[in-house]
Amino acid sequence: MRIDWLARCVPQTEGLYPYVPGKPVETLLREKGLQRAIKLASNENPYGPSPLAIKAMQQAATEVHRYPDGDANALKEKLAAFHAVDRQQILIGNGSNEVLELLIRSFAGVGDEVVYAQRGFIVYALATQAAGASGIAVPEADGLTHDLDGMVDALSDRTKVVCIANPNNPTGTLLSNAVIQAFLDRLPRDVVVIIDEAYYDFVADELGDSVHVLQHPGLVISRTFSKAYGLAGCRIGYAVADAQIVALVNRFREPFNVSLLAQSAALAALDDGAWVKARVAETIAERDKLEAGLDALALLGGKSFANFVLLRHHQSAEILRRLEDQGIIPRPLAAYGMVDYLRISVGTAAENAVFLSALNRLMNGL
Repeated sequence: MRIDWLARCVPQTEGLYPYVPGKPVETLLREKGLQRAIKLASNENPYGPSPLAIKAMQQAATEVHRYPDGDANALKEKLAAFHAVDRQQILIGNGSNEVLELLIRSFAGVGDEVVYAQRGFIVYALATQAAGASGIAVPEADGLTHDLDGMVDALSDRTKVVCIANPNNPTGTLLSNAVIQAFLDRLPRDVVVIIDEAYYDFVADELGDSVHVLQHPGLVISRTFSKAYGLAGCRIGYAVADAQIVALVNRFREPFNVSLLAQSAALAALDDGAWVKARVAETIAERDKLEAGLDALALLGGKSFANFVLLRHHQSAEILRRLEDQGIIPRPLAAYGMVDYLRISVGTAAENAVFLSALNRLMNGL
């Protein structure tokens, strides 16, 4: 039985759909009747978390019958010291995904607008629609890179939030802090600007200290422990912003939104910076190998600065199907309007070798 009044009560749900993550390994095994598969779809750290983080979670497991610290005080203190800011400037979330949704929900509603790149992280559009606001998707200047001039032109009196992912997912492009600051200087001072740096660790040397270099009253810089830190399954992210912004957003945050295990793992992971840097170096080296392999096949879709690469071919859907037949899961990008593209997460050296070998074989028969 249809409940027609639901759509009238919540009009922003028209056309709204849940975020669709990369296909789980278990799903592919069931679909294809395979025994093993390699997931290269969700930009995860294939090496796992720091041994210190694993040990911390094991120790914390004995206390899971207790609620976690609802304000994540210890983690806020450590992140504040890590970034040399005040603890009141730290917002903790259930992954940076929740941080982004909280920010958009807090500052944009019915009648407001949120500006983002057409091929920016899809959660910006989903969170905007769920909040009842209007999304303004600005096409990229060259198909992959943010058109900052176009984003400035898209501003109106109704603009409340601007979102920029840097490096960008799914295109992998990078903007320098100098370019971003010049953009910030052109924005109204009362607009909240989210710089989503989920992939920051892979460009830390090139980008520098965004938290202290970039200046804007409404600036929010979001980060995650899901990528370089290998804690995607824990769901923990955070943002650094003006204390007044953080205080307002905390009114919308659910209590106990970050688990005890996640807080414990993040605290320990911050103590193992050498481990993170080593994994980042391995990832970048493997990314270069993957891009060289794709380039040799005339399949490289563009230079990436994150922990994934882009494959471009007019038969990308068929390449996807054949890779899945061989137990390899890439990410199709049709949802972003990039129908010719597949996004390939950087795996371990062994996983990447399997992928390139399979790709070479199937391209010979395509």
